[in-house]
This record gives sequence, structure tokens and C-alpha cells, in this order.
Amino acid sequence: MKKGILYVVLSGLCFLVVNLIVKLFSGNLSLGQLKVQSLPAHELVLSRSIVSFVISSIIIYRKGLPYFGVNKKWLLLRGIAGTVALTLFFMTLQNMPFAVAAVIQYLAPIFTMFFTFLILGERIFKIQWIFVSLAFFGVCLISFQNHTSDDLGTYFEPYWIGLGILSASISGIAYTAIVKLKKTDEPISIVLYFPMVSIPFMVLLCLFDFVMPVGIEWLFLLLIGIFTQFAQILLTKALHLGSSSLIIPFQYLGIVYALFVGYFVFDERLNMMVNLGVLFIFLGIIMNAYLRYKKTLKS
Repeated sequence: MKKGILYVVLSGLCFLVVNLIVKLFSGNLSLGQLKVQSLPAHELVLSRSIVSFVISSIIIYRKGLPYFGVNKKWLLLRGIAGTVALTLFFMTLQNMPFAVAAVIQYLAPIFTMFFTFLILGERIFKIQWIFVSLAFFGVCLISFQNHTSDDLGTYFEPYWIGLGILSASISGIAYTAIVKLKKTDEPISIVLYFPMVSIPFMVLLCLFDFVMPVGIEWLFLLLIGIFTQFAQILLTKALHLGSSSLIIPFQYLGIVYALFVGYFVFDERLNMMVNLGVLFIFLGIIMNAYLRYKKTLKS
């Protein structure tokens, strides 16, 4: 179990690096003297998928695993859901404050709770609905105030909040598939299905909207792929090593990381309404996770 917790914490740090680079590619931010172009979300997903596909294929070949996995139906569902969710998340990350986009994405485990209840028959306790309501009340507060402080000059519309919630809900489907697949498929096989699905669709989108990277941007695109690969493998291994109710709560450390990066790296100064919304979301998902953790220990 301790190894599973370590894996999920390391996974969160890897995802943080990826999200930071994606935010830089929004085109209106810089780190010191470093300035990069604005690249569309689907181009970033394509870069990440190519790296992941190569690495995953090599690992599967060396391990002698069946290339297309065992439970193909659920693997395909995981690939489709993961592709759509990540593309939408990258879009929101580029158009919203870093911390807000990341916090809304962390609603995904709440949606996972819904889907595991509906599909896998996992129990939902009545008090959890209060925590879920608290989290979505936080989303409502954020939507009432649709921009950060005027002097920052960074604005986001409620549309992006809706897109973020949609991304989180589809991520819940992907997480549910991972839980389902842990009895039949290796973690690397689950990871492989994301690029297998995403590459054809992202190539199609890039035919209509593509920006040629230059200089150090190529390195950043490579790092997106490498760190996402590490993050996915670590997260999938973590979910294979123990109960999702015990492992998933440690993902929420990513909220703390996002708040620090947003404040200290991107100089985001969120107004009171947005800060309250983030706080309610944080409390809702943390209390929900803690309850499931305690109930799992008792059982």
C-alpha cells in the first residue's frame, strides 16, 4: 500500500510538470526571458501521444505482452475517454488561470465515484452527496466571477468552466476503466491505448490547425510526452496495487501544487469569489475522499 501511495504522489508531480509546460504554450505567458509560441491543445496532445506510443510499444515488446491487451473493449473505452478528456483539459488549462483549471479537473474522482457506482456496483454513502454538493457549489461561485484581478489582464469565461467539468466527467470514465482493467491487463497495456486512439484523431485536427515548433519548443514537447508517460504508468500501477478508495485521495496533493505554481510561477492573483470557489471544491473532494478512506479501513 505504501508503494501505491508513493506512486500516486510521484504521478501528481509528473502531471504538474506537464501542466506547467502546457500553460506556457498558451502563448501569453513567459518564465523570465523564456517565451514560447501559442500551440493548439490538439498539437500538444499529439506530441505527447507520439512519445507515449513509442515508449509503451518498446516496453510491451520487451515484456512479451500481448500488444493489443486482453480486455479490448474496456481498453478502447479507456483510450477514447482519455483522449477526449485530456484534449479538453489542455484547452481549459490554456484559457483559464492555472490553479482554477487544475482544481476543476480534480472533480474527476467524484465522477469516478458515480461511474463505479453505476457500472461496478461500488457503494456511495449518503453523506458523500453533501460533500459532492459542496464541491459543485464551489464551481458555481467561480462561474459567478469570470475573471481574475484587472491588473493581471487574464480573463476566462464561464464557457471554459463548463468545458473543464466535461473534461473531469470524461476523466471519471477513464479512471473507472482503469479500475475495471486492473484484473485483466498490465498497466503499460492500459497506457498504450491512449496514444493508439489519440494519434489518428490529433493528426486529423493538425491538418487544419498546426503551428511549427521552433528551438527549445521541441524539447518542451518531448518533455510533455516523457513526463506524461511516467505519470500514467505510476498512476496505473498505484491503482493496481491497492484499493482506489485508499490510493486516489493522495492525488489531491496536486491541488496544493497547482495553487503554489499558479501563485508563485504565473503570478495569478485570484479574487475573493474565485478563491472561495476553489476552497469549497477542495473541501468537498477532500472530505469525500477521507470518508471513503475511513469506510474502507473499517471494512
